[in-house]
Amino acid sequence: MGFTPRRAVPWLSPVLLSGTAVRVMLADLFGAYLDKRELQDALPGRILREGRGYTGELTDDEAEWPDGGELWLDFVADTGDGFNATYSVAYLLAQPRLTVDGHDLPRGEVLVLGGDQVYPTASGQQYEDRFKGPFRAALPMAPEGVQPRMYAVPGNHDWYDGLTAFLRLFVRGNEGSVGGWRTRQSRSYFAIQLPNRWWLLGIDVQAGAYIDDPQLRYFTRVAARMGPGDKIIICPPSPSWVEATDDRKAYDSLDYFVRTVVAPTGAEVRLMLSGDLHHYARYERPERQLITCGGGGAYLYPTHELPDRIEVPPRRSLVRNPSPSREFTLAATYPTKGRSRRLSLGVFWRLPWRNPVFLALLGLLQTLTMLAFVNAADRVVAGVEQRLVTVPAALMVVIDVLGACLLAMPRSAGQRRPRHWALGLLHGAAFVGLAVLGTWAWLSLPFVGLTWPLPLLLAVVLYFPLSALAGGELFALYLLLASKVSVNVNELFAGQGITGYKGFLRLRLTADGGLTIYPIGVDRTGRRWRATPATRPDASWFESGKPMRLRLMEPPIRIAAQGEIKE
Repeated sequence: MGFTPRRAVPWLSPVLLSGTAVRVMLADLFGAYLDKRELQDALPGRILREGRGYTGELTDDEAEWPDGGELWLDFVADTGDGFNATYSVAYLLAQPRLTVDGHDLPRGEVLVLGGDQVYPTASGQQYEDRFKGPFRAALPMAPEGVQPRMYAVPGNHDWYDGLTAFLRLFVRGNEGSVGGWRTRQSRSYFAIQLPNRWWLLGIDVQAGAYIDDPQLRYFTRVAARMGPGDKIIICPPSPSWVEATDDRKAYDSLDYFVRTVVAPTGAEVRLMLSGDLHHYARYERPERQLITCGGGGAYLYPTHELPDRIEVPPRRSLVRNPSPSREFTLAATYPTKGRSRRLSLGVFWRLPWRNPVFLALLGLLQTLTMLAFVNAADRVVAGVEQRLVTVPAALMVVIDVLGACLLAMPRSAGQRRPRHWALGLLHGAAFVGLAVLGTWAWLSLPFVGLTWPLPLLLAVVLYFPLSALAGGELFALYLLLASKVSVNVNELFAGQGITGYKGFLRLRLTADGGLTIYPIGVDRTGRRWRATPATRPDASWFESGKPMRLRLMEPPIRIAAQGEIKE
């Protein structure tokens, strides 16, 4: 096949966590030096156009875009995780047409990727196995007629190698392809003129960074072609409108872009599309809607902690001259908030089942802490050999509590608040308390008086597996309780690795200048695959043994050429 299908990323694996932490640290320390966006100024800054019979580059002497055309466009994000979920979504995107809740929806002529095309960190081999291979298997060759095109916005996981692998795959002009999709962009950001005065702008904002000067110059040149009556779709790498509820700086770069590049032209931003959070959520106002659709393949992210209303930009923004703050209302989520809450309870059985190595780490810490407490007990006389293979009790307490505090303050936590410290300390105290309880039970058994190293061997054989399971359940309980105050919400679902509830958007630009959005979801992705008959060159290589049942995540959303958003 040319690639190796990968299992879903075990996000709580100690080896993976340590390796990813090193890459994230290096990206933070040297990101400014590895930032290739400034160098992209040497690449062609092509403004592209898409439409039925009108694909190509928009030149300075190009005539006005003809009205009356139609175009189907797909949007998907957060794709490159395990093969089953990624290929399920790629397979659906590749089919000539889908029938969903009575709607006949042909394949998108354009496919836009909203970021995080590969997990956990970017490399050429990871792209091959986790993204390019599954998508090539879904659409091996271009179908007869017009070849569909593919555009991509880099997410934070695409940035962990300095954007090197991303540029090699996507930034090749008309020479590149991913299976039957042709890549056309010439930089890590792009602008596409669509029919009937619609524009799609994919911007590249490195995590926590500014918008670089070459990118601003490029979009300023694009904005010179816009005017009153033009309608804009912006694709940022993350839903900063939601993230700004916890991090008031999160929306600053996007607000600056809209305020300084788009607003002076008189054009209207009607739609913002993003991934990064692995669910579907739509916030709306009469003049604009904000959609997060990160269901391309990565583990499910909860929806029940989403606020019902958000202010964009936040009123407490530190920007000197921010845009006027407007309130947006949560209109729909997938899965629903109720379903998301029920799924969160699965942490008690999914986490131990899917993270055995992480449980082994918890069991090791519990066993070492118990042995340290046993050695510190007054009525136990430990020999020199026993003390050489154990850790002082005070040091183990420090390790347990410090580890719990670091867990409560991951990179995604944003600003560290008192609740992060309080939960970390309480979790650490509970973990130490579990070891104290284990010590009491161990001292009550006749094993302590045996000749060394028999107590150690019995601790490994008996205490280790039981303490690993108890530590895992305690950790699951902590995640469930911490999520109630918006701490470790990501870890609550990452540890479960739920591969269902995936989806993407199919957009139709109509001849009257409007836009209709069909949010397509699938509750259960394929797991068992069989080879498909070679009926045509562009046929998918595999099909699910059990047909995937599609549904609309909510009724189609209609954006009129002018006026309000309608359902």
